[in-house]
Amino acid sequence: MPPPDAVRVEEMINYFKYEYAAPRGKDPVSITTELGPAPWNPHHRLALVGLRAAPIEQGRTPPRNLTFLLDVSGSMAPPNRLPLVKTAMQMLVDTLRPEDRVAIVVYAGASGVALKPTSGDKKHVINTAIAELRASGSTAGAAGIQLAYELASANFIQDGINRVILATDGDFNVGVTTRDGLTSLIEEKRRTGIFLSVLGVGDYNLMDGTMQMLAQKGNGNHSYLDSLQEARRVLIQEAGATLVTVAKDVKIQVEFNPRFVQAYRLVGYESRMLKKEDFNDDRKDAGEMGAGHVVTALYEIIPPGVSAPSDVDPLRYQEPAARPAGDPNVMSNNTTELMNVKVRYKAPDGAASRLVERPVLEARQRMTSNLGFAAAVAEFGMLLRRSDHKGSATWAQLLSLAREHRGDDPDGYRAEFIRLAEVAEALDARTHSDPDAAARR
Repeated sequence: MPPPDAVRVEEMINYFKYEYAAPRGKDPVSITTELGPAPWNPHHRLALVGLRAAPIEQGRTPPRNLTFLLDVSGSMAPPNRLPLVKTAMQMLVDTLRPEDRVAIVVYAGASGVALKPTSGDKKHVINTAIAELRASGSTAGAAGIQLAYELASANFIQDGINRVILATDGDFNVGVTTRDGLTSLIEEKRRTGIFLSVLGVGDYNLMDGTMQMLAQKGNGNHSYLDSLQEARRVLIQEAGATLVTVAKDVKIQVEFNPRFVQAYRLVGYESRMLKKEDFNDDRKDAGEMGAGHVVTALYEIIPPGVSAPSDVDPLRYQEPAARPAGDPNVMSNNTTELMNVKVRYKAPDGAASRLVERPVLEARQRMTSNLGFAAAVAEFGMLLRRSDHKGSATWAQLLSLAREHRGDDPDGYRAEFIRLAEVAEALDARTHSDPDAAARR
C-alpha cells in the first residue's frame, strides 16, 4: 500500500473520463453539476462540479515545438523507466507532421543535446537519436532544463505548441541551483509561452512532490507512466488535453446557500487551494485545461442541523452582516439556489480573465454514473489516506458503487480500477490479520 501522504485523491478522481456536455458558444469551458448522497455519510450530500474544455477539430492541431528533457541517470536503466520513455517517444514520432519539431536534451552528471531541433518528417533521424539513448551517471537537472529552454526558445513557433517535456524517475539529486531558482526559471519561461510538462516513471516514485510542483509552475501537466498503455493514453490518445492549451489560469469558486448548507469540504486538492481573494486576482496563477480536457471536483456538503467536524470549511463567502442590503453579490436566503459555481479562465495568450457562472437549484438527490463512479474513487483515496473524513467508507462499499456505476468503459480503465481496489482490499485485510506484514513489505 502507498504511503498515505503520497495519495492525491483529486488526481485519482481526474484520471477517469466523465460524460459532461461540451462547451457551446464563445466560452471554451462548460460547467456540469450533479448532486447526490455522500456514500460514506448518509447525513451528508455530495456535489459534483465538472468542467469540460472544447475539443480541437480534427486536423487543426497547431504545429508542435517539443523539447524532451530526459533523465538518463543510472536509476533510469530498468525497463519501466528510460526504455519505456524511449518506446513512448517512438510512438509519438509516428504522429509527427512536417511542421512539427522535436529536440532531445539529456542530463546525467552533465547536460547535452542528443537531438538538435528536427522537423517531424525526418522520422528516421529522430528514431535513431532515441534508440541511442543510454542510462548512466548521477542526476543534475537544473543545467539540463536551462539547455532545454534555450533550444525551445530558439525554435519558438508563433501560435504553436511550445513545450519542454521532462521525463524522470524522481526528484533531482545534485541540482546546481536552488529550488527557488529553478521555479523562477520555469515561471519566467512560462510567461514567454513555453510551458513545462512532467512525465514520472518507476515503481517506487511515490513522493513526487517536486515534479508536481514544477508542472504547476510551468502551466503544464504531470503524468505518471507505468506501462505502454498509459504512455499511449498520455502522449497519443489524449495529446490534445496534454499539449494543446485552450484555457489557462482556470479557477473554480463555489458559493453555497446557508439555507441548505451549513458547511462543506472540497475532496482533495490540498496543494491546489486558492484563497478566496485570489479568485478575482488575474495575477494569481492557476491550472490549465487542454483541448477536450475534463476536470472534476467533489464537495461534501453538511446540511443545517447536522453535526459538523471542526476541520471543514464554514461558508466563507456569505457574510450578510458585513454587506449592504440588496448587494447583488449576496445570495438571498429565500432563493431555491443550492450553490453558485463560478469559473474564471484566460485565453491561452490572454492577460485578462473571463467569468462564467452557473447557479445550481436545490434538487432531489440522484446518484448518476458520473457522480457514483467519482464517489467510489474518492472513497478509495480516503481509505488509502486513512482520512478522518472517510466516515463509514469500506472496500466493499466502494467496490459495489464502482461496479454499479462503471458505465461506458471502452478503454477498460474503470474495470482496471475495480481490479486495483480488489487487490487493495485483500492487502488491507492481510495487514489487519497480520500486523507484521506491512513491516515485512
